[in-house]
Amino acid sequence: MQTSQKHRSAGIHGFYHQPVQEIDPYGLSHIQILDKNMYSDAGSQGTSISFETCLGQFFTLESSSATAGFVVYDSPAASISSNRSPFSSQGSHSCISDPRHSPENIYGSPLSGSSSADDSNILRQKLRELEISLLGPESDITDSGSFCFVSGGYQAEPYASWDWKQMMEMIPSLDLKHVLLACADAVSNADIQRAAGLMHVLDQMVSVSGEPLQRLGAYMLEGLRARLELSGSKIYRALKCEAPISSDLMTYMGILYQICPYWKFAYTSANVVIREAVEYEPRIHIIDFQIAQGSQWILLIQMLACRPGGPPAIHITGVDDSQSAHARGGGLDIVGQRLSKVAESCNVPFEFHDVAMDGSEVQLEHLRVQPGEAVVVNFPYVLHHMPDESVDTWNHRDRLIRMVKSLSPRIVTLVEQESNTNTKPFFPRFIETLDYYAAMFESIAAGGSVDVKQRINAEQQCVARDIVNMIACEEAERVERHELLAKWRSRFTMAGFNQYPLGSSATAAVKDLLKEYHRDYSVQERDWALYLRWRDRDMATSSAWR
Repeated sequence: MQTSQKHRSAGIHGFYHQPVQEIDPYGLSHIQILDKNMYSDAGSQGTSISFETCLGQFFTLESSSATAGFVVYDSPAASISSNRSPFSSQGSHSCISDPRHSPENIYGSPLSGSSSADDSNILRQKLRELEISLLGPESDITDSGSFCFVSGGYQAEPYASWDWKQMMEMIPSLDLKHVLLACADAVSNADIQRAAGLMHVLDQMVSVSGEPLQRLGAYMLEGLRARLELSGSKIYRALKCEAPISSDLMTYMGILYQICPYWKFAYTSANVVIREAVEYEPRIHIIDFQIAQGSQWILLIQMLACRPGGPPAIHITGVDDSQSAHARGGGLDIVGQRLSKVAESCNVPFEFHDVAMDGSEVQLEHLRVQPGEAVVVNFPYVLHHMPDESVDTWNHRDRLIRMVKSLSPRIVTLVEQESNTNTKPFFPRFIETLDYYAAMFESIAAGGSVDVKQRINAEQQCVARDIVNMIACEEAERVERHELLAKWRSRFTMAGFNQYPLGSSATAAVKDLLKEYHRDYSVQERDWALYLRWRDRDMATSSAWR
Protein backbone atom coordinates (compact mmCIF):
# COMPACT_ATOMS: atom_id res chain seq x y z
CA MET A 1 0.00 0.00 0.00
CA GLN A 2 2.82 2.39 -0.58
CA THR A 3 1.34 5.73 -1.27
CA SER A 4 4.12 8.21 -1.32
CA GLN A 5 4.39 10.86 -3.99
CA LYS A 6 5.63 8.13 -6.29
CA HIS A 7 2.29 6.37 -6.22
CA ARG A 8 -0.69 7.00 -8.43
CA SER A 9 -4.09 5.54 -7.86
CA ALA A 10 -7.15 5.74 -10.01
CA GLY A 11 -10.35 6.86 -8.42
CA ILE A 12 -12.41 9.61 -10.01
CA HIS A 13 -9.20 11.13 -11.30
CA GLY A 14 -8.49 7.86 -13.06
CA PHE A 15 -11.91 7.96 -14.71
CA TYR A 16 -10.94 11.17 -16.46
CA HIS A 17 -8.65 9.63 -19.02
CA GLN A 18 -9.61 7.82 -22.19
CA PRO A 19 -7.34 5.37 -24.06
CA VAL A 20 -6.71 5.37 -27.77
CA GLN A 21 -10.04 3.71 -28.46
CA GLU A 22 -12.18 4.08 -25.36
CA ILE A 23 -10.57 5.29 -22.19
CA ASP A 24 -7.21 5.89 -20.66
CA PRO A 25 -6.35 3.43 -17.93
CA TYR A 26 -3.24 5.33 -16.91
CA GLY A 27 -2.12 4.84 -13.39
CA LEU A 28 -4.63 2.18 -12.45
CA SER A 29 -4.02 0.88 -9.01
CA HIS A 30 -4.41 -2.74 -8.26
CA ILE A 31 -5.28 -4.92 -5.35
CA GLN A 32 -3.29 -8.03 -4.60
CA ILE A 33 -4.01 -10.83 -2.18
CA LEU A 34 -0.96 -11.54 -0.07
CA ASP A 35 -0.46 -14.73 1.83
CA LYS A 36 -0.12 -14.02 5.53
CA ASN A 37 3.31 -15.70 5.53
CA MET A 38 4.65 -12.76 3.51
CA TYR A 39 4.48 -10.67 6.65
CA SER A 40 6.99 -12.78 8.54
CA ASP A 41 9.89 -10.48 7.66
CA ALA A 42 7.97 -7.35 8.51
CA GLY A 43 7.27 -8.37 12.07
CA SER A 44 10.78 -7.46 13.17
CA GLN A 45 10.33 -3.97 11.76
CA GLY A 46 7.28 -3.04 13.77
CA THR A 47 4.19 -4.25 15.53
CA SER A 48 1.95 -6.49 13.46
CA ILE A 49 -1.54 -7.62 14.35
CA SER A 50 -3.24 -10.67 12.92
CA PHE A 51 -7.00 -10.91 13.20
CA GLU A 52 -7.77 -14.59 12.96
CA THR A 53 -11.27 -15.73 13.70
CA CYS A 54 -12.29 -18.76 15.68
CA LEU A 55 -12.67 -20.49 12.34
CA GLY A 56 -9.04 -19.80 11.50
CA GLN A 57 -9.93 -17.72 8.47
CA PHE A 58 -9.11 -14.35 6.99
CA PHE A 59 -11.37 -12.10 4.95
CA THR A 60 -10.06 -11.06 1.56
CA LEU A 61 -11.38 -9.11 -1.39
CA GLU A 62 -11.73 -12.28 -3.42
CA SER A 63 -15.09 -12.95 -1.79
CA SER A 64 -17.04 -12.39 1.37
CA SER A 65 -16.09 -15.84 2.53
CA ALA A 66 -12.76 -16.07 4.29
CA THR A 67 -9.51 -17.19 2.71
CA ALA A 68 -5.93 -16.72 3.75
CA GLY A 69 -4.59 -13.33 2.86
CA PHE A 70 -4.84 -9.57 3.16
CA VAL A 71 -5.58 -7.08 0.44
CA VAL A 72 -2.91 -4.51 -0.17
CA TYR A 73 -1.53 -2.50 -3.03
CA ASP A 74 1.82 -1.87 -4.50
CA SER A 75 4.90 -0.06 -3.35
CA PRO A 76 6.40 2.87 -5.22
CA ALA A 77 8.88 0.58 -6.89
CA ALA A 78 6.13 -1.62 -8.23
CA SER A 79 3.60 1.13 -8.91
CA ILE A 80 2.45 1.58 -12.46
CA SER A 81 2.22 5.31 -12.07
CA SER A 82 2.99 8.05 -9.62
CA ASN A 83 2.07 10.99 -7.44
CA ARG A 84 -1.15 10.35 -5.64
CA SER A 85 -3.02 10.78 -2.25
CA PRO A 86 -2.65 11.82 1.91
CA PHE A 87 -3.98 13.49 5.31
CA SER A 88 -3.14 15.47 8.42
CA SER A 89 -4.87 16.72 11.52
CA GLN A 90 -3.80 20.34 11.19
CA GLY A 91 -7.22 21.84 11.44
CA SER A 92 -5.95 25.34 10.85
CA HIS A 93 -5.49 24.45 7.21
CA SER A 94 -8.84 22.82 6.63
CA CYS A 95 -11.94 24.50 5.35
CA ILE A 96 -15.34 24.26 7.03
CA SER A 97 -17.05 21.00 6.17
CA ASP A 98 -20.18 20.98 4.13
CA PRO A 99 -22.87 20.32 6.77
CA ARG A 100 -24.46 17.72 4.55
CA HIS A 101 -21.27 15.69 4.84
CA SER A 102 -21.00 15.86 8.61
CA PRO A 103 -20.83 12.77 10.84
CA GLU A 104 -24.21 13.58 12.40
CA ASN A 105 -25.98 13.22 9.08
CA ILE A 106 -25.47 9.47 9.22
CA TYR A 107 -27.76 9.29 12.23
CA GLY A 108 -30.22 11.91 11.05
CA SER A 109 -29.43 14.32 13.84
CA PRO A 110 -29.52 18.12 13.38
CA LEU A 111 -26.76 19.40 11.16
CA SER A 112 -24.49 22.35 11.68
CA GLY A 113 -21.48 23.79 9.91
CA SER A 114 -19.08 22.07 12.29
CA SER A 115 -19.18 19.26 14.80
CA SER A 116 -19.61 20.06 18.47
CA ALA A 117 -18.22 18.14 21.42
CA ASP A 118 -21.76 17.12 22.40
CA ASP A 119 -22.51 15.77 18.93
CA SER A 120 -19.25 13.82 18.94
CA ASN A 121 -20.07 12.34 22.33
CA ILE A 122 -23.54 11.33 21.13
CA LEU A 123 -22.06 9.61 18.08
CA ARG A 124 -19.49 7.75 20.14
CA GLN A 125 -22.19 6.73 22.63
CA LYS A 126 -24.26 5.26 19.80
CA LEU A 127 -21.23 3.37 18.53
CA ARG A 128 -20.44 2.07 21.99
CA GLU A 129 -24.03 0.88 22.43
CA LEU A 130 -23.71 -1.04 19.19
CA GLU A 131 -20.45 -2.62 20.28
CA ILE A 132 -21.94 -3.73 23.58
CA SER A 133 -24.91 -5.28 21.79
CA LEU A 134 -22.49 -7.24 19.60
CA LEU A 135 -19.70 -8.10 21.97
CA GLY A 136 -21.09 -7.64 25.45
CA PRO A 137 -19.60 -5.42 28.18
CA GLU A 138 -15.84 -5.02 28.34
CA SER A 139 -15.54 -7.51 31.19
CA ASP A 140 -17.22 -10.16 29.07
CA ILE A 141 -14.96 -9.40 26.13
CA THR A 142 -11.89 -9.68 28.29
CA ASP A 143 -13.02 -13.02 29.65
CA SER A 144 -13.96 -14.47 26.28
CA GLY A 145 -10.92 -13.49 24.27
CA SER A 146 -7.44 -12.10 24.71
CA PHE A 147 -4.44 -10.85 22.78
CA CYS A 148 -0.96 -12.15 23.34
CA PHE A 149 2.37 -10.75 22.20
CA VAL A 150 3.94 -13.15 19.72
CA SER A 151 7.09 -12.64 17.64
CA GLY A 152 7.08 -8.87 17.85
CA GLY A 153 3.36 -8.47 17.22
CA TYR A 154 -0.12 -9.06 18.59
CA GLN A 155 -2.18 -12.05 17.60
CA ALA A 156 -5.84 -12.51 18.38
CA GLU A 157 -6.68 -15.70 20.20
CA PRO A 158 -9.99 -17.30 19.17
CA TYR A 159 -13.06 -15.92 20.91
CA ALA A 160 -14.12 -19.44 21.81
CA SER A 161 -16.76 -18.45 24.35
CA TRP A 162 -18.61 -16.10 22.01
CA ASP A 163 -22.09 -17.24 21.06
CA TRP A 164 -21.41 -17.22 17.32
CA LYS A 165 -24.80 -18.68 16.48
CA GLN A 166 -26.53 -15.82 18.28
CA MET A 167 -24.22 -13.27 16.66
CA MET A 168 -24.86 -14.68 13.20
CA GLU A 169 -28.59 -14.39 13.86
CA MET A 170 -28.14 -10.72 14.79
CA ILE A 171 -26.21 -9.76 11.65
CA PRO A 172 -29.21 -9.35 9.28
CA SER A 173 -30.71 -6.76 11.63
CA LEU A 174 -27.51 -4.72 11.97
CA ASP A 175 -26.81 -1.51 10.05
CA LEU A 176 -23.59 -1.96 8.09
CA LYS A 177 -22.70 1.73 8.27
CA HIS A 178 -23.05 1.68 12.05
CA VAL A 179 -20.83 -1.37 12.40
CA LEU A 180 -18.19 0.15 10.12
CA LEU A 181 -18.23 3.34 12.19
CA ALA A 182 -18.02 1.38 15.43
CA CYS A 183 -15.00 -0.50 14.10
CA ALA A 184 -13.33 2.69 12.90
CA ASP A 185 -13.96 4.28 16.29
CA ALA A 186 -12.28 1.31 17.99
CA VAL A 187 -9.31 1.59 15.62
CA SER A 188 -9.14 5.33 16.24
CA ASN A 189 -8.94 4.69 19.99
CA ALA A 190 -6.41 1.87 19.57
CA ASP A 191 -8.86 -0.54 21.20
CA ILE A 192 -7.55 -3.63 19.47
CA GLN A 193 -9.88 -6.12 21.13
CA ARG A 194 -13.03 -4.27 20.17
CA ALA A 195 -11.68 -3.59 16.67
CA ALA A 196 -10.86 -7.26 16.12
CA GLY A 197 -14.27 -8.37 17.35
CA LEU A 198 -16.08 -5.92 15.11
CA MET A 199 -13.94 -7.00 12.16
CA HIS A 200 -15.13 -10.56 12.75
CA VAL A 201 -18.71 -9.29 12.50
CA LEU A 202 -17.97 -7.21 9.40
CA ASP A 203 -16.48 -10.28 7.70
CA GLN A 204 -19.99 -11.69 7.58
CA MET A 205 -21.62 -8.45 6.41
CA VAL A 206 -19.48 -7.28 3.49
CA SER A 207 -18.96 -8.72 0.04
CA VAL A 208 -17.29 -7.47 -3.14
CA SER A 209 -20.15 -9.07 -5.07
CA GLY A 210 -22.96 -7.72 -2.89
CA GLU A 211 -24.94 -4.51 -2.76
CA PRO A 212 -23.08 -1.17 -3.22
CA LEU A 213 -22.60 -0.60 0.51
CA GLN A 214 -21.45 -4.19 1.03
CA ARG A 215 -18.86 -3.78 -1.71
CA LEU A 216 -17.64 -0.50 -0.30
CA GLY A 217 -17.59 -2.05 3.17
CA ALA A 218 -15.26 -4.79 1.94
CA TYR A 219 -12.65 -2.23 0.88
CA MET A 220 -13.10 -0.07 3.96
CA LEU A 221 -12.67 -3.14 6.18
CA GLU A 222 -9.42 -3.95 4.41
CA GLY A 223 -8.31 -0.36 4.97
CA LEU A 224 -8.97 -0.72 8.69
CA ARG A 225 -7.11 -4.02 8.80
CA ALA A 226 -4.17 -2.56 6.91
CA ARG A 227 -4.05 0.36 9.33
CA LEU A 228 -3.70 -2.01 12.28
CA GLU A 229 -1.81 -4.84 10.62
CA LEU A 230 1.48 -3.14 9.92
CA SER A 231 0.74 0.58 9.65
CA GLY A 232 2.36 2.91 7.18
CA SER A 233 5.41 1.99 5.18
CA LYS A 234 6.05 -1.31 6.99
CA ILE A 235 3.21 -2.99 5.16
CA TYR A 236 4.74 -1.94 1.86
CA ARG A 237 8.09 -3.51 2.59
CA ALA A 238 6.45 -6.92 2.46
CA LEU A 239 4.88 -6.39 -0.94
CA LYS A 240 5.84 -8.26 -4.06
CA CYS A 241 3.36 -7.36 -6.74
CA GLU A 242 3.06 -6.77 -10.46
CA ALA A 243 0.88 -4.33 -12.32
CA PRO A 244 -1.95 -5.65 -14.50
CA ILE A 245 -1.15 -5.77 -18.17
CA SER A 246 -2.16 -2.78 -20.25
CA SER A 247 -4.98 -4.57 -22.03
CA ASP A 248 -6.56 -5.47 -18.69
CA LEU A 249 -6.33 -1.88 -17.52
CA MET A 250 -8.05 -0.80 -20.71
CA THR A 251 -10.87 -3.22 -19.98
CA TYR A 252 -11.30 -2.13 -16.36
CA MET A 253 -11.41 1.54 -17.24
CA GLY A 254 -13.63 0.84 -20.22
CA ILE A 255 -16.29 -0.59 -17.94
CA LEU A 256 -16.37 2.52 -15.79
CA TYR A 257 -16.20 4.76 -18.85
CA GLN A 258 -19.44 3.22 -20.05
CA ILE A 259 -21.35 3.71 -16.81
CA CYS A 260 -19.83 6.76 -15.06
CA PRO A 261 -19.66 10.35 -16.41
CA TYR A 262 -16.96 11.63 -14.06
CA TRP A 263 -14.15 12.12 -16.54
CA LYS A 264 -16.46 13.21 -19.38
CA PHE A 265 -17.73 15.90 -17.03
CA ALA A 266 -14.12 17.03 -16.57
CA TYR A 267 -13.06 17.36 -20.17
CA THR A 268 -16.41 18.57 -21.49
CA SER A 269 -16.72 21.44 -19.02
CA ALA A 270 -13.06 22.38 -19.36
CA ASN A 271 -13.09 22.37 -23.16
CA VAL A 272 -16.06 24.70 -23.34
CA VAL A 273 -14.42 27.39 -21.22
CA ILE A 274 -11.03 26.93 -22.93
CA ARG A 275 -12.57 27.37 -26.36
CA GLU A 276 -14.25 30.59 -25.20
CA ALA A 277 -11.06 31.95 -23.63
CA VAL A 278 -8.86 31.43 -26.71
CA GLU A 279 -11.46 32.20 -29.35
CA TYR A 280 -9.33 34.84 -31.11
CA GLU A 281 -5.82 33.71 -30.18
CA PRO A 282 -3.46 32.82 -33.06
CA ARG A 283 -1.08 30.75 -30.88
CA ILE A 284 -2.22 28.57 -28.00
CA HIS A 285 -0.07 26.68 -25.48
CA ILE A 286 -1.98 24.07 -23.47
CA ILE A 287 -0.23 22.70 -20.37
CA ASP A 288 -1.98 19.58 -19.13
CA PHE A 289 -0.78 18.41 -15.72
CA GLN A 290 -2.18 14.91 -16.34
CA ILE A 291 -2.12 14.29 -20.06
CA ALA A 292 -2.78 10.52 -19.97
CA GLN A 293 -3.85 9.55 -23.52
CA GLY A 294 -4.53 13.15 -24.50
CA SER A 295 -8.10 12.30 -25.52
CA GLN A 296 -9.49 15.59 -24.21
CA TRP A 297 -7.44 17.53 -26.75
CA ILE A 298 -8.61 15.55 -29.78
CA LEU A 299 -12.03 17.13 -29.39
CA LEU A 300 -10.62 20.60 -28.79
CA ILE A 301 -8.29 20.41 -31.81
CA GLN A 302 -11.24 19.42 -33.97
CA MET A 303 -13.36 22.28 -32.64
CA LEU A 304 -10.62 24.88 -33.10
CA ALA A 305 -9.95 23.63 -36.63
CA CYS A 306 -13.39 24.90 -37.63
CA ARG A 307 -12.86 28.35 -36.13
CA PRO A 308 -13.80 31.26 -38.41
CA GLY A 309 -10.63 32.78 -39.85
CA GLY A 310 -8.70 29.56 -39.61
CA PRO A 311 -7.27 27.42 -36.81
CA PRO A 312 -4.63 28.62 -34.35
CA ALA A 313 -1.20 27.08 -33.94
CA ILE A 314 -1.45 24.68 -31.00
CA HIS A 315 1.39 23.76 -28.67
CA ILE A 316 0.61 21.10 -26.05
CA THR A 317 2.83 20.28 -23.08
CA GLY A 318 1.88 17.01 -21.42
CA VAL A 319 2.92 16.40 -17.82
CA ASP A 320 2.74 12.77 -16.84
CA ASP A 321 4.70 10.51 -14.53
CA SER A 322 6.89 8.11 -16.48
CA GLN A 323 5.56 5.06 -14.63
CA SER A 324 2.13 5.48 -16.19
CA ALA A 325 3.74 4.35 -19.46
CA HIS A 326 2.73 0.85 -18.43
CA ALA A 327 -0.95 1.66 -18.65
CA ARG A 328 -0.44 3.39 -21.98
CA GLY A 329 1.81 0.68 -23.33
CA GLY A 330 4.59 3.23 -23.87
CA GLY A 331 5.85 6.71 -23.09
CA LEU A 332 4.45 10.17 -23.79
CA ASP A 333 5.72 9.96 -27.35
CA ILE A 334 2.64 7.80 -28.04
CA VAL A 335 0.42 10.69 -26.97
CA GLY A 336 2.39 13.19 -29.06
CA GLN A 337 2.17 11.02 -32.17
CA ARG A 338 -1.53 10.48 -31.71
CA LEU A 339 -2.31 14.17 -31.30
CA SER A 340 0.01 15.11 -34.17
CA LYS A 341 -1.94 12.85 -36.52
CA VAL A 342 -5.24 14.39 -35.43
CA ALA A 343 -3.89 17.92 -35.92
CA GLU A 344 -2.48 17.03 -39.33
CA SER A 345 -5.83 15.61 -40.44
CA CYS A 346 -7.46 18.91 -39.39
CA ASN A 347 -4.75 21.11 -40.97
CA VAL A 348 -3.87 22.56 -37.56
CA PRO A 349 -0.21 23.63 -36.96
CA PHE A 350 0.84 21.51 -33.99
CA GLU A 351 3.72 20.94 -31.58
CA PHE A 352 3.92 18.50 -28.66
CA HIS A 353 6.29 18.69 -25.72
CA ASP A 354 6.42 15.99 -23.05
CA VAL A 355 7.33 16.48 -19.39
CA ALA A 356 7.67 12.93 -18.08
CA MET A 357 7.73 13.62 -14.36
CA ASP A 358 5.51 13.90 -11.36
CA GLY A 359 3.51 17.12 -11.30
CA SER A 360 4.95 18.18 -7.95
CA GLU A 361 8.43 18.16 -9.51
CA VAL A 362 7.60 20.50 -12.40
CA GLN A 363 9.47 23.80 -12.55
CA LEU A 364 9.00 26.77 -14.90
CA GLU A 365 11.90 25.76 -17.12
CA HIS A 366 10.22 22.43 -17.91
CA LEU A 367 7.23 24.12 -19.56
CA ARG A 368 9.00 26.00 -22.40
CA VAL A 369 6.46 28.78 -22.69
CA GLN A 370 7.24 31.04 -25.65
CA PRO A 371 6.45 34.76 -26.03
CA GLY A 372 3.16 35.42 -27.80
CA GLU A 373 1.51 32.16 -26.70
CA ALA A 374 -1.87 32.25 -25.00
CA VAL A 375 -1.29 29.87 -22.08
CA VAL A 376 -3.98 27.43 -20.97
CA VAL A 377 -3.41 25.22 -17.91
CA ASN A 378 -5.46 22.12 -17.16
CA PHE A 379 -5.64 20.48 -13.70
CA PRO A 380 -7.89 17.40 -14.13
CA TYR A 381 -8.35 15.55 -10.82
CA VAL A 382 -4.65 15.96 -10.08
CA LEU A 383 -3.98 18.85 -7.69
CA HIS A 384 -5.33 16.95 -4.69
CA HIS A 385 -2.38 14.59 -5.01
CA MET A 386 0.13 17.38 -4.51
CA PRO A 387 1.35 17.58 -0.88
CA ASP A 388 0.39 20.81 0.82
CA GLU A 389 1.53 22.60 3.97
CA SER A 390 0.13 19.85 6.18
CA VAL A 391 2.50 17.31 4.60
CA ASP A 392 5.56 19.05 3.22
CA THR A 393 7.23 22.36 4.04
CA TRP A 394 7.62 22.89 0.29
CA ASN A 395 3.81 22.93 -0.07
CA HIS A 396 3.82 21.84 -3.72
CA ARG A 397 0.07 22.33 -4.00
CA ASP A 398 0.27 26.09 -3.52
CA ARG A 399 3.67 26.33 -5.21
CA LEU A 400 2.23 24.94 -8.45
CA ILE A 401 -0.71 27.33 -8.34
CA ARG A 402 1.62 30.31 -7.83
CA MET A 403 3.95 29.07 -10.57
CA VAL A 404 1.04 28.82 -13.00
CA LYS A 405 -0.07 32.34 -12.07
CA SER A 406 3.39 33.63 -12.99
CA LEU A 407 2.73 32.47 -16.56
CA SER A 408 -0.18 34.95 -16.84
CA PRO A 409 -2.44 32.22 -18.26
CA ARG A 410 -5.45 33.05 -20.36
CA ILE A 411 -7.42 30.41 -18.43
CA VAL A 412 -6.82 27.68 -15.85
CA THR A 413 -9.30 24.82 -15.52
CA LEU A 414 -9.68 22.83 -12.31
CA VAL A 415 -11.73 19.68 -11.79
CA GLU A 416 -11.72 17.98 -8.40
CA GLN A 417 -13.74 15.60 -6.26
CA GLU A 418 -16.05 17.46 -3.90
CA SER A 419 -14.91 15.80 -0.72
CA ASN A 420 -13.16 17.04 2.41
CA THR A 421 -10.44 14.64 3.55
CA ASN A 422 -7.17 16.53 3.37
CA THR A 423 -6.51 17.64 6.93
CA LYS A 424 -9.14 15.69 8.81
CA PRO A 425 -7.95 13.30 11.51
CA PHE A 426 -8.64 9.62 11.04
CA PHE A 427 -12.19 9.11 12.37
CA PRO A 428 -13.86 12.15 10.70
CA ARG A 429 -11.98 11.24 7.53
CA PHE A 430 -13.37 7.70 7.71
CA ILE A 431 -16.90 9.10 7.99
CA GLU A 432 -16.38 11.40 5.00
CA THR A 433 -14.87 8.57 2.94
CA LEU A 434 -17.80 6.31 3.79
CA ASP A 435 -20.33 8.99 2.84
CA TYR A 436 -18.65 9.98 -0.42
CA TYR A 437 -17.85 6.53 -1.75
CA ALA A 438 -21.25 5.14 -0.74
CA ALA A 439 -22.67 7.58 -3.29
CA MET A 440 -20.06 6.62 -5.86
CA PHE A 441 -20.71 2.88 -5.50
CA GLU A 442 -24.44 3.54 -5.83
CA SER A 443 -23.77 5.43 -9.05
CA ILE A 444 -21.62 2.58 -10.39
CA ALA A 445 -24.34 0.05 -9.57
CA ALA A 446 -26.93 2.17 -11.37
CA GLY A 447 -24.84 2.34 -14.52
CA GLY A 448 -26.45 -0.57 -16.27
CA SER A 449 -25.98 -4.31 -16.52
CA VAL A 450 -22.31 -5.25 -16.36
CA ASP A 451 -20.78 -8.66 -15.90
CA VAL A 452 -20.31 -9.08 -12.13
CA LYS A 453 -16.72 -10.29 -12.36
CA GLN A 454 -15.78 -7.43 -14.67
CA ARG A 455 -17.40 -4.89 -12.36
CA ILE A 456 -15.57 -6.33 -9.36
CA ASN A 457 -12.27 -6.09 -11.22
CA ALA A 458 -13.01 -2.53 -12.30
CA GLU A 459 -13.87 -1.43 -8.76
CA GLN A 460 -10.82 -3.11 -7.29
CA GLN A 461 -8.43 -1.72 -9.87
CA CYS A 462 -9.90 1.77 -10.17
CA VAL A 463 -11.44 2.71 -6.84
CA ALA A 464 -10.47 0.38 -3.98
CA ARG A 465 -6.89 1.54 -3.74
CA ASP A 466 -7.90 5.15 -3.11
CA ILE A 467 -10.23 4.03 -0.33
CA VAL A 468 -7.60 1.90 1.38
CA ASN A 469 -5.09 4.71 1.07
CA MET A 470 -7.35 7.20 2.81
CA ILE A 471 -8.04 4.82 5.67
CA ALA A 472 -4.74 3.03 6.18
CA CYS A 473 -2.14 5.71 5.52
CA GLU A 474 -0.92 8.90 7.12
CA GLU A 475 1.51 11.74 6.39
CA ALA A 476 3.32 11.50 3.03
CA GLU A 477 2.03 7.99 2.38
CA ARG A 478 -1.54 9.29 2.26
CA VAL A 479 -1.89 10.76 -1.21
CA GLU A 480 -5.68 11.01 -1.59
CA ARG A 481 -6.15 14.49 -0.08
CA HIS A 482 -9.39 15.94 -1.39
CA GLU A 483 -10.61 19.44 -0.66
CA LEU A 484 -13.92 21.18 -1.22
CA LEU A 485 -14.24 23.91 -3.83
CA ALA A 486 -14.31 26.54 -1.07
CA LYS A 487 -10.77 25.56 -0.10
CA TRP A 488 -9.56 25.51 -3.71
CA ARG A 489 -11.09 28.96 -4.15
CA SER A 490 -9.09 30.18 -1.18
CA ARG A 491 -5.86 28.73 -2.56
CA PHE A 492 -6.34 30.22 -6.03
CA THR A 493 -7.41 33.59 -4.65
CA MET A 494 -4.35 33.79 -2.41
CA ALA A 495 -2.19 33.10 -5.48
CA GLY A 496 -3.74 36.11 -7.24
CA PHE A 497 -6.36 34.41 -9.42
CA ASN A 498 -9.90 35.57 -10.05
CA GLN A 499 -12.62 33.02 -10.69
CA TYR A 500 -13.91 32.87 -14.25
CA PRO A 501 -17.63 32.03 -14.37
CA LEU A 502 -18.70 28.80 -16.02
CA GLY A 503 -21.95 29.88 -17.58
CA SER A 504 -24.85 28.49 -19.54
CA SER A 505 -22.81 27.08 -22.43
CA ALA A 506 -20.76 24.79 -20.14
CA THR A 507 -23.89 23.80 -18.23
CA ALA A 508 -25.70 22.94 -21.45
CA ALA A 509 -22.79 20.84 -22.69
CA VAL A 510 -22.66 18.82 -19.46
CA LYS A 511 -26.43 18.37 -19.39
CA ASP A 512 -26.25 17.04 -22.91
CA LEU A 513 -23.61 14.44 -22.04
CA LEU A 514 -25.53 13.38 -18.92
CA LYS A 515 -28.37 12.23 -21.17
CA GLU A 516 -26.22 9.16 -21.80
CA TYR A 517 -26.19 8.25 -18.11
CA HIS A 518 -28.56 7.44 -15.26
CA ARG A 519 -31.26 10.01 -14.56
CA ASP A 520 -30.04 10.50 -10.98
CA TYR A 521 -26.96 12.33 -12.26
CA SER A 522 -27.41 16.07 -12.54
CA VAL A 523 -25.37 19.24 -12.91
CA GLN A 524 -25.83 22.49 -11.00
CA GLU A 525 -24.41 25.88 -11.84
CA ARG A 526 -23.47 27.41 -8.50
CA ASP A 527 -20.92 29.95 -7.27
CA TRP A 528 -19.60 30.39 -10.84
CA ALA A 529 -18.73 26.69 -10.98
CA LEU A 530 -20.38 23.45 -12.10
CA TYR A 531 -21.25 20.70 -9.64
CA LEU A 532 -21.72 17.14 -10.86
CA ARG A 533 -24.20 15.48 -8.52
CA TRP A 534 -25.39 11.97 -7.83
CA ARG A 535 -28.85 12.27 -6.30
CA ASP A 536 -28.40 14.76 -3.45
CA ARG A 537 -24.61 14.47 -3.19
CA ASP A 538 -22.04 16.74 -4.89
CA MET A 539 -19.45 14.43 -6.46
CA ALA A 540 -17.16 16.71 -8.46
CA THR A 541 -16.70 20.38 -9.30
CA SER A 542 -15.41 22.14 -12.37
CA SER A 543 -14.14 25.71 -12.08
CA ALA A 544 -12.00 28.13 -14.09
CA TRP A 545 -9.50 30.82 -13.09
CA ARG A 546 -7.56 33.64 -14.70
